[in-house]
Amino acid sequence: MALAPLRALRLALRMPSILPKYLALAIVPLIAVAVAGAAAIPASAEIAAIVSRQQKEKKVFTDAEIIDGFMKTAFGAEYHLAGRVDRIRKFDTPVRIFVAGPQRADRRKQLANVAADIGRHMPNIDIAITDTREDANVIVTLVKDQDLDKAIRRFYGADNARDIRRALDPQCLSGFRKNDKYEIEHSEVILAIDAGDFVFLDCAYEELLQSLGPINDTDSVPWTMFNDDVSMGFFDIYDQFIMNILYDPRLKPGMTVAEVRPLLPDILVDVRAWIQKVNGSKP
Repeated sequence: MALAPLRALRLALRMPSILPKYLALAIVPLIAVAVAGAAAIPASAEIAAIVSRQQKEKKVFTDAEIIDGFMKTAFGAEYHLAGRVDRIRKFDTPVRIFVAGPQRADRRKQLANVAADIGRHMPNIDIAITDTREDANVIVTLVKDQDLDKAIRRFYGADNARDIRRALDPQCLSGFRKNDKYEIEHSEVILAIDAGDFVFLDCAYEELLQSLGPINDTDSVPWTMFNDDVSMGFFDIYDQFIMNILYDPRLKPGMTVAEVRPLLPDILVDVRAWIQKVNGSKP
């Protein structure tokens, strides 16, 4: 984005006063940084790698397995410097995505397909691409690999950029700002475009989904793309559970763990029915 930096990496940090007017609020940004670990896959095998993962995908989960992953990703933040992260954070408005950066028709088409796929699998979110930046509350910025470091410095500042590179060496990043009600108001995603189709799609799915709320990565859940050791390249069944629970209308922005837990059994019944319907098989 051609904006002043969101100054954090999966952390909470007050924004500086130099931000543009629609970002110049008393807010706490939460920035997710993910590492795509599939850059070595040859181009000819990249789509085959997605198909292979789909064929091997675990699709049957216990309630306990689903709830565990939901609680670990929907609450918390990987890096936390300030502000509360023990609440539900989600959009409470339609999500409109604007794509900025190089005019790569192939990447823009892939992003449109990713957004449409997310919308097909999540009945309680209105998500779509927009051609007008002013109408967007999610900005996806495409950058060439050689310009990624420059983009990170521009978005997050030199000091935070060094921390990001030192800690994670990312190929894609995402983050959001929320208001005092924990409603997400604006999200930013940075995607590198030159690493190949698998890495691009893996990053696009993970970062777009994390920009909707589940900002906390976990290495203790082996089925979610919100684990830096897991690369999917598609919207897998387990993460459909996480996202559909988060966007169930019974879960409100700002809810605590204690408020959410009693609601999950009933929500999960409905989410299971939806996932079975939309995927054509019993999860």
